[in-house]
Amino acid sequence: MPLIESPEFENRIGIMFYATKTEGLGGIIRQKPSDFSVREVTNRTERAEGKYMIAELTKENWDTHNVIREISRRLGVSRNRLGFAGTKDKNAVTTQKISIWNVKEDELARVKIADVSLRILGRANKPVSLGDLYGNEFVIVIRAIKGQAEAINAKIAAITKEIKDANGVPNFFGVQRFGVSRPITHTVGKHLTRGELKEAVMSYLSDIFPDESEDAKRARMLCKAGQLKEALKIMPAFLRYEKAMLNELVKPGNEHDFCSAFSALPKNLQKLFVHAYQAYLFNLVLSARMKRNIGFNEALVGDVVCYRNELGFADQDKAERVTEDKIDAINRLLKRGRAFVTASVFGYETEFAEGVEGEIEREVLETEGVELDNFRITALSKISSKGTRRPILVPVSPGTEGVSDDDMNRGLKKVKLIFFLPKGSYATVVLREYMKNIS
Repeated sequence: MPLIESPEFENRIGIMFYATKTEGLGGIIRQKPSDFSVREVTNRTERAEGKYMIAELTKENWDTHNVIREISRRLGVSRNRLGFAGTKDKNAVTTQKISIWNVKEDELARVKIADVSLRILGRANKPVSLGDLYGNEFVIVIRAIKGQAEAINAKIAAITKEIKDANGVPNFFGVQRFGVSRPITHTVGKHLTRGELKEAVMSYLSDIFPDESEDAKRARMLCKAGQLKEALKIMPAFLRYEKAMLNELVKPGNEHDFCSAFSALPKNLQKLFVHAYQAYLFNLVLSARMKRNIGFNEALVGDVVCYRNELGFADQDKAERVTEDKIDAINRLLKRGRAFVTASVFGYETEFAEGVEGEIEREVLETEGVELDNFRITALSKISSKGTRRPILVPVSPGTEGVSDDDMNRGLKKVKLIFFLPKGSYATVVLREYMKNIS
């Protein structure tokens, strides 16, 4: 049976195919925030003593960075005194641990924010950070599914079996990595790797997408026409990064200082553009592997594999190139989930795989017209990237609570999916296999 091709909006981010061949459910997600529930899983335990207070943060309709900023403001302390392990979606109900240095329990108890709950767990001598994160548990409701319950259940069972037989799904970077309503980050990143700073800035300012507000579209049209002062006047206030760039460009003598305009962005956002382009190229590599009908849980000679660490997750530091004399042993480890085939997240220190995977990696770069040294960004050295490797398969074993009537969409059905993903993997890459219409 041939591969099912992805829709155009996924092609834009390098995702060309579905891994499962069963017809999708369709439907919609995130019709309300509680339909998308995320609980962070960490390796931390709290105690009674320590300079950091540890609290459980549950939020709805809040971006992680914004809610952390608001908590620090309410406490009257520096944002740098708060720590967390991972950023969580805004349009969801999410639960995660945070740390706050040198704050008392009664001070936090007085913080009251709409749609935010803070529960004190204990104390510690170490802040919560990215290294604490194992992964996330998801409980997600798919709504507005057409059809009879029996037929829907049959599709779910067939897709679930395909995923379990494959030991998981392709470890694509999901749409959130690129921007949900405006998938522009990788395009900006591509310009940056080519040294096209003007094009990078103007792409961010002026590229228009259908789901944007009319005010944003008008402002971007003015940017495209070079009318930057007029664009700044009508650019919506919530597009604060665009406004920061424009404020630099409209300064006398700064009309062509695109380095200053780009540098007006926060440091983490500057890095995100190059990372997004790396993610796009990685997705293209996975899509090319699928097109060649090469399994994701089977190593070929020349592949680079990494091994499971003591926590059960892929450890990119424990990597090995597959040779003819080791391939059988490595494939046995793959089947047992103790090893993972990887692909390049390209950077200036990338070492290509050999064999078929090496061919694919080189072809993707050649087609894109990019070389490894392009990831050494001369004009903005702090956003350069040496690259890494990433498992091409994410192990997942979804469960369901079955099909029921959809209380929000009359005459239609809903289903609840439950699964765990290791850090760095995206729930949408699981959901897309079931729905086959997800944006």
